[in-house]
Amino acid sequence: MGIPPFVLASASPARRRLLQTVGIEPIVRPSDFDESQIQLSEPEQLVKTLAQYKAQTVAPQFESGLIMGCDSVLSVNSEIHGKPVDASEAIARWQIMQGSFGDLYTGHALIDLEQNRTLVKSQVTRVYFASMSDKAIKAYVATGEPLKCAGAFALEGFGSLFVEKIEGCHSNVIGLSLPLLRQMLAELGYDVTDFWQ
Repeated sequence: MGIPPFVLASASPARRRLLQTVGIEPIVRPSDFDESQIQLSEPEQLVKTLAQYKAQTVAPQFESGLIMGCDSVLSVNSEIHGKPVDASEAIARWQIMQGSFGDLYTGHALIDLEQNRTLVKSQVTRVYFASMSDKAIKAYVATGEPLKCAGAFALEGFGSLFVEKIEGCHSNVIGLSLPLLRQMLAELGYDVTDFWQ
C-alpha cells in the first residue's frame, strides 16, 4: 500500500503547524462547511459530526488521499463554546472561565479514499484556568487571539499564561490530538513515520 497524500480539511494554522511539527506536510483545503446547519447539545457528538462533515465536503476534490477533518469546542458548566463572535462575548466567557475549568473536545474524522473507509473519533482534555482580574481579561481579549479559537483561548499563544494545568492530551487543546491521529492511521494500516517528510 502506497502512502497517499495527507489532506487537512481545515483553515486552522495551529492544526497545520501541529502536523508539520511531527513531519507531516498536509495539503490544506479548508472545507468552508456551514457549521450552523448542525445543532447538537452534546459536545462529543457535535465535534464528531462536524469533523465528519468537514472531511466529507473536501473528499470529492481528491481522487486519492487521506482527508482529515477536525472540530473543537470547549464545554464549561455543561455549556458549549465555539469561537466567540466578538470581544464582548470573549470577555463574558473569560469572566465565567477564570478560576474554573472546562473540557476541550476535538472531533477527528479521517477518510481514506483508497480503502473507502472513514474513522470518526474524539478526544477530550480538561483545562484549568487561572484566576484573572478584569484588567487581565480585557488585555488578553484585546490581543485578538481569543476571537480565533474555540473556547476563546490559545494554548500555544498568550493564552498559555492563563492555563494553570491540563489533564489529558496537550495537542488536543491546540486542535488535533497527535496520539489519536497516530492510532487512527494505524487502524487504517499506516505507520505515522511513513508520512515523515
